[in-house]
Amino acid sequence: MGEEILTEEESEKWQEGWVKYQDTIYAYNEEILTFLIMGIDKQNDVEEVAEGTDGGQADALFLVALNPKDKSLKVIGINRNTMTDIDIYDSNGEYTSTVKAQLAIQHGFGNGMEESCEYQKKAVEHLFYQLPVHGYAAVNMSAIPTINDAVGGVDVTISGDMDGFSEAFVEGRSLHLMGENAFWYVKYRNTDVFGSADMRLDRQKQYLNGFIDAAKQAVHRDATAVIDLYQAVKPQMVTDISLDEAAYLAPILADYAYDEDDFYTLPGETVMGEQYEEFYPDEDAMFEMILDVFYEKVQ
Repeated sequence: MGEEILTEEESEKWQEGWVKYQDTIYAYNEEILTFLIMGIDKQNDVEEVAEGTDGGQADALFLVALNPKDKSLKVIGINRNTMTDIDIYDSNGEYTSTVKAQLAIQHGFGNGMEESCEYQKKAVEHLFYQLPVHGYAAVNMSAIPTINDAVGGVDVTISGDMDGFSEAFVEGRSLHLMGENAFWYVKYRNTDVFGSADMRLDRQKQYLNGFIDAAKQAVHRDATAVIDLYQAVKPQMVTDISLDEAAYLAPILADYAYDEDDFYTLPGETVMGEQYEEFYPDEDAMFEMILDVFYEKVQ
């Protein structure tokens, strides 16, 4: 985004971290905690792989913003095909170049563990104008049934893009997702249909809205539920969030305000590239979304 000209008075009072946009000054909310949640396209326990491109793609990407000032929780869903700067590494783990490519492939580089997560985190921070990400959790998609069932399942209304996939998934039908049904509702996409990643992200948004509500209720019923879930998912998860930190945050977040209007999706457009779909963010709309979630107006 282009920098706007400051008035003489603004220049005298200007502080580091402020942003001027459309004649309004904003300050980054230093109290916000931001976490990157990644769904990795792997169906087994996490394991270290050889340096290269076998780390697994991040098919689901969400930024979760926790604001202690107003006790609110906001989520940003990021299209896996978002075109941005991706760092390329060779089989020895040496950086070779930076290219424009789909955001999801960044996790594929590295060792499939912390190294891959740090690469993905860096790419997301760059996409969001160096917004700091304070923690991450990369969960293999095969863990979805465990996570879903731990909160007692999730209620959804079946989306039309799943018609014909299964007798259980009929458009418009209300369904309480359990087990493998939750896995397929979050994971499935028909790659023969243009915009399938966008359709899946819409389903994931619907699912996560229901999941957050179910998770808050589960924690209110039993504050130790998050400990059991963390330990159950641990074999299929790479995270820099400790069990103690998760146990501390869970009961606090259960009382944070959240509704479906607090779920944002990265604005933009999907087009067909030479071989694969490419999603290009609307930079003005994206910048305004970042200001809305992470910044406060300076009075």
